[in-house]
Amino acid sequence: MYVDAHSHPEMYSDDELVGVLETIERHRILTLGVSIDVPSFVRTEGIATRSDLVVPSFGIHPSEASIYVDSIEDLDRFVDRSPMLGEIGLDYRFVTDESLYPAQQQVFRWMLHRARNQDKLVSIHCAGAEHDTVRLLSESGVERAIIHWFSGPLDVLDRMIEMGLMFSVGVEVLHSDHIRDIARAIPADQLLTETDNPGGPQWVTGDAGSPALIGDITDELARVRGVTRDELLALVRVNMAHLIENDSHLKPWLAKIHA
Repeated sequence: MYVDAHSHPEMYSDDELVGVLETIERHRILTLGVSIDVPSFVRTEGIATRSDLVVPSFGIHPSEASIYVDSIEDLDRFVDRSPMLGEIGLDYRFVTDESLYPAQQQVFRWMLHRARNQDKLVSIHCAGAEHDTVRLLSESGVERAIIHWFSGPLDVLDRMIEMGLMFSVGVEVLHSDHIRDIARAIPADQLLTETDNPGGPQWVTGDAGSPALIGDITDELARVRGVTRDELLALVRVNMAHLIENDSHLKPWLAKIHA
């Protein structure tokens, strides 16, 4: 079994989803299907009914935070029915209008508060906002979090490692020496894999990603870290299982890992 700790299956067309779900089933890819807003979560929930390897996750991406900040309490029903929360966080890299940052921080704080109260795993976006992410996470009391596609400075990486956070490494490891350095620095027991399909690979290479890309990422991570492919696969499965082993919300998917 593979673990894709950050993917957006709802971004595929209906026609594309047929092949996407077939690939997920054929390669046994546990897929954390994160969302960016309410409509994307609702669609992801529907997709998850078609594959028991897809985990539907509700989140408000920082790029969408300003849309929801004034009606944030209306999101409770989506939080309540989601087994984990994500994609949430901050983005000062791609969102360049600084007037939007307070809304990002307010929504992020609110989502972290809900995650702490419901003891739910979170998937976090922190592009260009690594220092504020560390600060808000530390204030929140949330302990179980996956940092998605970390590409920031190594000193902040060290702080996040000290906090016991998990890190999902994806397609950029195939192309970037900086990401390879990050992949080497992550402790073995804090490492996960991701694709960020379909848009993440498209941003890097120009081509939309397929779930099978997780195999290429696994191969490169194994090479970078000096282990075999099977060792890397086993490591990531163990890490994912450990992350959710006491999580009642994700119990059905823990059984898939151990199957």
